[in-house]
Amino acid sequence: MSTPAPERTPGSDVVRVAIMNDYEVVVQGVHRMLEPFASRVQVVELDSGVPVSSPVDVLLYDAFTRERAVGPVAEVLATTAAPVVIYTWHLDPQLVQECLDLGVAGCLSKTSGADEVVDALEKVAAGSVVVSQAPEDAEATISAGDWPGRGLGLSARESEVLALIAQGLSNQEVASRAYLSINSVKTYIRSAYRKIGVQRRSQAVLWAVRHGFNPDETRTVLDPPGAVTGIR
Repeated sequence: MSTPAPERTPGSDVVRVAIMNDYEVVVQGVHRMLEPFASRVQVVELDSGVPVSSPVDVLLYDAFTRERAVGPVAEVLATTAAPVVIYTWHLDPQLVQECLDLGVAGCLSKTSGADEVVDALEKVAAGSVVVSQAPEDAEATISAGDWPGRGLGLSARESEVLALIAQGLSNQEVASRAYLSINSVKTYIRSAYRKIGVQRRSQAVLWAVRHGFNPDETRTVLDPPGAVTGIR
């Protein structure tokens, strides 16, 4: 069953947003980024591994470990009537086109400022399709939000690759899911292993499991603003 998209008069209401990703720490980080704009964007639900249950104007999907708009992302598109916006650091034209062909309403760069994200969410809620300009060096400027392992010194990409390894994916599968070259995957694996002090894949998986890299299944409903109902 799909979640209905409520009728809305463009420009007349605060945009109701659900934030989704496999990891609770990721959606919480995006929520904190949007909090100063509560007069324009009301985050009503945070979802990890579960479908959106609240009527929303836009679903903002953080692409950490889900750069490709296939599989679970495509399933999300099929189960909500609300427009879906992908929040990503990878805006390769082929990847963007893949998203648009599947019905994504927007692809926003993680190098965008929070005000730019809010502007884009408002445009999408009003019926537009929004795609950020690809940054020249996305990874050098990623700072917003949060991800597993950030507090332990791992970069966003190192954490992403480690999370996918912990889920049992091969290097080639990681490359496909994260839209990276196989050589880039190997580079991130080496640098991540150095930082966490392991040498073998089995050790990396064990470390990741112990440090919160397992995908979550949780829903947090914030309605009205400030009231929190968590479901796990």
